[in-house]
Amino acid sequence: MSDQADKAKLLRSLHIPGDPLVLPNAWDVGSARAVVDAGFPVIATASNAISAALGYDDGEGAPSDEMLYVAQRIAASVDVPVTVDAEAGYGMPAEELAELLIDIGAVGCNIEDTDHANGGLLDVDVRATYITKMRAAADRIGVPLVINARIDSFFHTSPLPENQQRPDAITRAKAYWSAGADCIFPPGATPNDLRAILTEVDAPVNAGFPLKGGSLSKLRALGVARVSVGPQLYRSALDHLHTDLQTLLEARK
Repeated sequence: MSDQADKAKLLRSLHIPGDPLVLPNAWDVGSARAVVDAGFPVIATASNAISAALGYDDGEGAPSDEMLYVAQRIAASVDVPVTVDAEAGYGMPAEELAELLIDIGAVGCNIEDTDHANGGLLDVDVRATYITKMRAAADRIGVPLVINARIDSFFHTSPLPENQQRPDAITRAKAYWSAGADCIFPPGATPNDLRAILTEVDAPVNAGFPLKGGSLSKLRALGVARVSVGPQLYRSALDHLHTDLQTLLEARK
């Protein structure tokens, strides 16, 4: 476990406010190796991209064993730390999820608070307790799993009215950070939302980064510690595939 523990420590050390860890999210071994070959120090998976590539809907629409098998293959194929998008935990007990992630070679994970079974958001205390149990299980094993707590207050599936989203996100960020999370990720947050969270919560913050029109310098100036692109690279690859297929189709005429 010493090598895996060292990778987890390395991953945690790369979360530097103002000098963020940039994560191009992979969806298979080929894309993961491309990320490493390009010079990035960490691989993050994207559940949206993996589930789509496997033919399932996002939001825990894919069987957990299929999702985690892909993550395991990615972790086995590269020498850099791998952090896995574990969605909301696939209904597993927290200890089981932490043990399984470590067993497949991961050293970090995303864990979100959308309630895929019932809709809406999970109760903040329930999710905080889950994170505490994940932390305890990882510490017991000896691999300090880097937990990126995704807060879905601003997400397009959130049931919250706009004026409640920011206060709810701040409440959740404080709770998850206190529970043992290493980073807070509020997808859909505006720069003003991110600024408020960074002001209120003494935790590293992960921001989403749009490949078209995004400004990494602005995120640095805000003080975010981690940047990720989600399924955008997968969709970009499909766009290129569609273009090439159309070219090939035209060549047949």
